Amino acid sequence: MPNYRQTGLSVIGVNLIMSLRETIIHEAQKLFSLKGYLNTGINEIIEAADTSKGGFYNHFCSKEDLFLEVLAESQRIWRERVLASIDQIESPTEKVIQILANYRDRYLKDAENFPGGCIFITFSVELDDTRPHLVKEVHNGFVGFKAMMTRFLDEAVQKGELPKNLNSYAVTEMLFTGMLGASVVYGLNKSSSVLDCSIESLIEYLYLLGGRQPLDHVRNKDDFGQQMNC
Repeated sequence: MPNYRQTGLSVIGVNLIMSLRETIIHEAQKLFSLKGYLNTGINEIIEAADTSKGGFYNHFCSKEDLFLEVLAESQRIWRERVLASIDQIESPTEKVIQILANYRDRYLKDAENFPGGCIFITFSVELDDTRPHLVKEVHNGFVGFKAMMTRFLDEAVQKGELPKNLNSYAVTEMLFTGMLGASVVYGLNKSSSVLDCSIESLIEYLYLLGGRQPLDHVRNKDDFGQQMNC
């Protein structure tokens, strides 16, 4: 019979009953986010999950096996948070803007699951040279995300929301680099105001590309002034 324990997930706002396997994945995810994969020991994960070595190895053959499960769960959470509600938006430009806002508000600020910031960036930086077979799936995720953003930008051009001569690949790279930079800085200083301003700058850029004034989507001029002075 599965071993269950109760844990509070503040982001969701309800208490869920997690199996031991789920608890180990959840605690490892938090530790990997904070310390990285290489700097997190199995004993730390066992202690955080309040289990034993036997409990750990009943569910995972190795630390690499756990890594793959953490990566899959992190990708699931990312899709759930970052892509939330975009199917309900008709404008492709607004889809991209919603993705940027979700990335900031629903993903990067998720301290329960990712207290150290974006776990994919952490994996990419630390594992690129030492564990290329592990980081491959992370990079595949980056490629897929950029392809989706480029597709939305191309659709925006076709609908006349963005200029016909727009280089969608270059804009995607700029947005993606900005998202990565915002994540790295937020992981270091945990400043919500700096994060808000960083992502808002990307949103402003998209509006300006479409010939719209930034104030079109800012609540008031005082808010806009604060964003520009961050």
